[in-house]
Amino acid sequence: MADILTPALGESVAEASIAKWTKKVGDAVKKDEVLVELETDKVSLEVVAPADGVLSAINAGEGDTVVPGTVLGAVTEGGAAAASPPAAPAAAAPAAAPAASGGAAVDIAVPTMGESVAEGSIGTWLKKSGDTVAKDELLVEIETDKVAVEVSAPAAGVLTITAADGATVTPGQVIGSVAASGAAAAAAPAPAAAPANTGSAQAPASAHLSPAVQRVVSENNLNPAALSASGPKGNITKADAIAAIGAAAPTAPAAAAPAAPRADQPREERVKMTRLRQTIARRLKESQNTAAQLTTFNEVDMTNVMALRAQYKEAFEKRHGVKLGFMSFFTKAVVQALHEIPAVNAEIDGTDIIYKNHYDIGIAVGTDKGLVVPVLRDADVLSLAGIEKGIGALGKAARDGALTMDQMQGGTFTITNGGTYGSLMSTPILNAPQSGILGMHNIVQRPMAINGEVKIRPMMYLALSYDHRIVDGKEAVTFLVRIKELLEDPARALLDL
Repeated sequence: MADILTPALGESVAEASIAKWTKKVGDAVKKDEVLVELETDKVSLEVVAPADGVLSAINAGEGDTVVPGTVLGAVTEGGAAAASPPAAPAAAAPAAAPAASGGAAVDIAVPTMGESVAEGSIGTWLKKSGDTVAKDELLVEIETDKVAVEVSAPAAGVLTITAADGATVTPGQVIGSVAASGAAAAAAPAPAAAPANTGSAQAPASAHLSPAVQRVVSENNLNPAALSASGPKGNITKADAIAAIGAAAPTAPAAAAPAAPRADQPREERVKMTRLRQTIARRLKESQNTAAQLTTFNEVDMTNVMALRAQYKEAFEKRHGVKLGFMSFFTKAVVQALHEIPAVNAEIDGTDIIYKNHYDIGIAVGTDKGLVVPVLRDADVLSLAGIEKGIGALGKAARDGALTMDQMQGGTFTITNGGTYGSLMSTPILNAPQSGILGMHNIVQRPMAINGEVKIRPMMYLALSYDHRIVDGKEAVTFLVRIKELLEDPARALLDL
C-alpha cells in the first residue's frame, strides 16, 4: 500500500485546502495520474498517484485544510479491482428512475472550506430556479480568500435556489435544493446508452466543467454540448474549449446586424469583490504601509536598442527559435545595475538587512484573475535568448493558471511593463519584501535636443520605486541612470563598461 502525501508548498506557505478529488474510493488508478488538486492563496498544486492500483482510502475530503506531509489517502497496488466498478452503475441504472420519482427534495449544502476559512461568497449560479439539472452537474462556485469551492447537484431533478449571487455563506448552510422528478431521472441514463464514438467524444450537455473551462466557455459563448471532450470520463478540457474557439473563428465575420435600440440600464451596478481580489488589495496596501516607498524617474532614448533589434531579429529567431524583445535588454541592464548597487537587491528582515548575491528577477504578468509575478531564476547567467525563452514560458504558465509555488516566490527585484497597455508613466508599488521595482512604459516619438539640434527620437519613461529605508536617493538615481546608459549604448554591456 502506498500513501498519498501532501507535497511541500513553499517556504512561506504552511497549509493548503483540498479543492477536488478526481477519483473516488475503489477506482483504478495509474502511477502519476492526477488524483487530487490542492489550492493555496497563490497557486494550485496537483498530487499524483504514487503507484498503479486501486484508490483504497481518502483521508481528507474536499475543503479540508492540510499541511505538507499529511497523508491524503492510499493506493493499494494491483489493478484487480478495476474491472468490477464499471459494471455496478450499468446494473443499477434501471432502478434509478423509480427511486427518483418520489419527488423528495435533496438539500444543497455549503461544503467544508478548511479550518482557517469560516465563510465564503456565492459566485454566479450556472442554473436558475426551476431549471432541470443532472446529478454531479456543476451549479455554483463559492469563493473564499484562498480557493474557489465547486458545488455540484446532489441529485437529478429541478433546482430551487435559496442563496443569491454574492451572498455570504458558512460551511453546512443550505443554499438550495433539488427536487427529484421522474422526468429528470429518466433523462439521465440517455447519454450512457448512446453508442461510443471513436476519437474525441461529443460532450453531454450535463458534462462537468472545471472553473477554467467554464470561464472559457462563458467568455466565448460556447455551447458545452457541442464541444468534443478528450478528458478522462468524457470531461471537457481547457484545450477542447480553446480548440473550439479556433474552429469557430473563420465563421465569425458576418454581415453586421442593424444596431438595436439601447436598452435601459441602471446608472450604477454594485458588484462584490472576489475573495482573490480582496487578497490582492490587502497585500498591496500592506506593502505601502510597511515600506518607505519613493519613486524616481528618468527617460531613455530607445534608438540604438530598436536599431539593434531590427537588424538581428530575424537571424535571432531563426537561430534560437524565439523572438527578440525588449524585456531581455532591460533584464540584462537591471542585473548589471544590481551588481553595482547591491542595496536595490536587498531586503529588510527585522533589524537586519539581507543582501542577495543571486539575481532572480520577478516579471509582472497581467491575467484575467489579477496581477501575478513569476520569477526568472539566475537571470545573471542567462543569455538574451535564455531570458526571452524563460519570460515566454512564465507568461504562458501565468495566463494558463499553471504556475507553481516555486515559480512565484524568492524574487529579488521586479520589472513591470505597463507600456504593453499604453501607459506613459506610473509609480509602481513594491513587491514586498523586495526593495525595488522598475516600471517600463510606452515608447513615444518625441522631439529631443541632440548636440544642439532638435531630432525626433523614440523615448521611454522609466520609473524606479524603492524602499527608502534601505536605498538612499543617490543610490536610486545612480541605479536608474546606469540602466539608461546601458540601454542607450548596448555595447557597454558587451564590453562590461
